[in-house]
Parts: sequence; structure tokens; C-alpha cells
Amino acid sequence: MTASTDNRRPIPSRTSRWAVALAKAVAGLGISANAVSVSSLVFAALAAAALLAAPERPALYLAAALLCPLRLLANLIDGMVAVEHGRATPTGPLYNEIPDRLADVAILAAAGASAAAAAGTGFVADWGTLVGWLAAVAALMTAYVRELGRALGRPADFGGPFAKQQRMVAVTIGSLGAAVEGLWGGHGEILFAAVLIVAIGTMATAWRRLARLAAFLRAGAPE
Repeated sequence: MTASTDNRRPIPSRTSRWAVALAKAVAGLGISANAVSVSSLVFAALAAAALLAAPERPALYLAAALLCPLRLLANLIDGMVAVEHGRATPTGPLYNEIPDRLADVAILAAAGASAAAAAGTGFVADWGTLVGWLAAVAALMTAYVRELGRALGRPADFGGPFAKQQRMVAVTIGSLGAAVEGLWGGHGEILFAAVLIVAIGTMATAWRRLARLAAFLRAGAPE
């Protein structure tokens, strides 16, 4: 399903027992949905810091591989606390969107720079940082097209192939690979490949969302 009738991303795990229990526990502690949203940015900033430091200390790639899923977990729980537990606020949409956009930029740009630093010289060193920023810009575009569509009357489009979850899964896998690639003499290639896939896939995602939005507008245009 590529579109939602509201601005909540359709996530099957939202109804899982562990997610329901975790959201209930967070709400029971009096933690606001906005605070959970901000925590996602904290996890992303820590992931970015780990990625940037990892070329000198490869074990930090494992930390990044843990922090990226924690960012997604916070993104899941904040909406549940807001909606299911009645903690929504007038500024909630701002807290829901802005940390997400900053988190994408921080993680993707840092991943590209990390791959470049790990490589030192050669193709990956020359292009890693640029590819990371391309992935970050493409991630911003996917969100922009989604919100533009909502402003124009279309249901929120969370379609892929590289929406937020897929981007973070790719960086997580790339980070895990980067942590061990030294065993066979690798230097940034795995993380670079992950970021390149994210950049290409996310640009395709933005294009597909834009095409669906254009089709929606044409369908509603007077003849």
C-alpha cells in the first residue's frame, strides 16, 4: 500500500505485542510523544558520530548498526504514544517531521564520509562523501514530495522502494559489513555500496512519488 489516509506511515509492527507494550510503558513513565521524537534525532546524531569515528575505530560501526534501528524504534513509538495514548500536541507534526529530516541527513551524509575516510584513496575516497550527500538530498525530496502531495489533497504517499525503513536497513547492513571487512583487506567498499544503493533507490522513490502525484493532479484536472 503506497498511500495513507492520514500522515501515519503504515507499519505492520505497530500492532505487535512488543510495540504496544513498549508504547504503554513509555506513556506510563509520562514521557511525551515529542520527547520520543527528539530521541530519534539523538540516536541519529550518535549514529553519525560513530560512523565518522569508525574508520579509526572499526568497532564503532557496530554501534552505528545498533543506533540506526533505535532511531526507527523511536519513530515507531512516538506516534503510538501520541495517538493510542492521547499524548498528541498542537506542535506534534513539527516534532514528527523535523527530527526525521535531520536524522536522515546526519546518518546518510556521515555514512558516505565514513566510507570515503576508510578508503583513504581511490574511487570510494573520491566519491563517498558526494554519494552520501546525494542520498541525504534524495531522502529530503521523498519527504517533500509526500508533504506536497498532502498539501494538494492527495493521501500521504509512503511508497518505496527506498522509504525511511529501507534506507536505515541498508545503512545498518553496510555498517555491519564495514565492521568486519578489514578481515579480508576491505576499506570502505561495503558501506559505500550500501550508501550508493540508498542514493539510487531513494532517487527512484522520489521520482515514483512525484509521478503518482502528477497522475493524481491530472486525474482531478477539469477537462
